[in-house]
Amino acid sequence: MRKILFYTFVLLLTIGVVTSAYALTVSPAKIEITADPGQTVRGEIELFNEQEVVKTFYTSYENFESRGDSGAPYFIGSKNGLATWVSTAPEVTLASGERMQVPYKISIPEDTKPGGYFAAVFFGSQPTQGTGGGEVTIGGKIGVLVLLKVSGEVEESAGLVDFIALNAQRFFSRLPVTLEYGFNNTGGDRVVPRGEIKIKNTLQLTSATLLANENEGSVLPNSTRQFEVIWGEKQSEEEKYGFFETALMQVTDFHFGWYRAETNLTWGASAQTANASYSFFIVPWQLLTIVLVILGFTLFVFKVWVARLKRRILAEAMRNEQQ
Repeated sequence: MRKILFYTFVLLLTIGVVTSAYALTVSPAKIEITADPGQTVRGEIELFNEQEVVKTFYTSYENFESRGDSGAPYFIGSKNGLATWVSTAPEVTLASGERMQVPYKISIPEDTKPGGYFAAVFFGSQPTQGTGGGEVTIGGKIGVLVLLKVSGEVEESAGLVDFIALNAQRFFSRLPVTLEYGFNNTGGDRVVPRGEIKIKNTLQLTSATLLANENEGSVLPNSTRQFEVIWGEKQSEEEKYGFFETALMQVTDFHFGWYRAETNLTWGASAQTANASYSFFIVPWQLLTIVLVILGFTLFVFKVWVARLKRRILAEAMRNEQQ
């Protein structure tokens, strides 16, 4: 049950504004802290009860790490680490429509090694219950991600894994073009790749400049995260366009030829860099088909008109000779 609840709320925690069945909003979505070993850090978390009744929310804590390539947190327990260093009120009661600033404290042990530590502070509709092997939460809960960097010499080792279009596609008929890159972090703290992706056309003119990590997503230690960057307006899976609708879109946002996407990233405290490129083609074949049909029809009509004109001229010439 515990893991099911965690998976249910992972995406909500990631984006940070959460509205659940019990209508509690928590902010900020993410707390980023840099501190020294032995230091105590204090701050506040704002809770807002959107329900029309008085509600009590119960706090709990959980460490997390990254699994898979989405960057979503995977919660791994609270027996040690940051989940045991952070504390706040065990429960909070809010009236309907009430906002409250809830203080929290992070007490970092003196012997803590430099690097990144990651946990979440949860607020649940039911108290946690000890079961001998851990804690089980009944009901829903939401929380705030805590990203702590303990000061000191931390190894930085990361870089690009790949940079391609979605499904390694090389030929497109129109925008959007979805580009993606994998970023691997083997260092001791999280990194945030920053930079741009420039898209140049056949004439080497810049057609677009895109942010490579617009939401400033982190890559946790010992993980690879996949980032997605879209050139053009994103299309939902439900949107399907017919031949003529596609051609009209190609007219309003015309692109044709060979393109090259170049990504330039920086990351880490020492501003290390990573670069890669990917080439692809945009051929608006629906629009070109219509244009060719119109040109072919126009040429056919022109030839017919010229042939009739010739026959008329010849006929008149013959009549003049007979006279």
